[in-house]
Amino acid sequence: MTAKQIEYKLQQLGNPQKKTILSSFFKSGKGEYCEGDIFIGVTVPAQRSLVKSVKELDIKEIQTLLQSPFHECRMTALLFLVEKFKRAKIQDEQKLIYQFYINNSAHINNWDLVDLSAPTIVGGFLKNRSKTELYQLVQSSNIWLQRIAIVSTITFIREGKFDDTLELSKILLHHPHDLIQKAVGWILREVGKRDFDMEYNFLAEAERYKTMPRTMLRYAIEKFPENIRKEFLLSKI
Repeated sequence: MTAKQIEYKLQQLGNPQKKTILSSFFKSGKGEYCEGDIFIGVTVPAQRSLVKSVKELDIKEIQTLLQSPFHECRMTALLFLVEKFKRAKIQDEQKLIYQFYINNSAHINNWDLVDLSAPTIVGGFLKNRSKTELYQLVQSSNIWLQRIAIVSTITFIREGKFDDTLELSKILLHHPHDLIQKAVGWILREVGKRDFDMEYNFLAEAERYKTMPRTMLRYAIEKFPENIRKEFLLSKI
């Protein structure tokens, strides 16, 4: 199957009402973070079903699909790439997919595109390797590369490894963009789900919780016991 055929199928699945909702939800208006992004109006579950039915798509067709101006085409391309990475049995093949992902990161330009692909591909490839490239990504001025870096670490967190998450969080601690603030808060919350003391101490150390953006803090402590959450919000820790 070709990228053109996949796009045709997505267009058939499109819903005008859903298109309007998605365009607003993902901030595609003038001056917003995804200005100009174009939506067809297809849900992620519908895209996953399409990927499952097709099963395999050549990497060249994935690249063509990823370069589409349509948001759902780019998302579907990434879902194909995630499945291709999962099926890869040889490390060299995983490396090629990872490098393809990084090389085409200019098209991974919305938070959902990052969140549904980076943990598997970037986190999955780097979990037992040097994390140097994550620190290079997080120092970028591009918020999507920065989000890829921090969100990828959820793969490490699931294996009980928190060091890189915390170090990257320090770098992003005072980031001005709410999409990075939310991402860091969410990932810190994931640390806390597995090791409450680790997250608590990270926030309390050097009173980080007092200087980080309020959005980041609220996301980070969302699952804390209510009395402790209030103490953080009132700066009484």
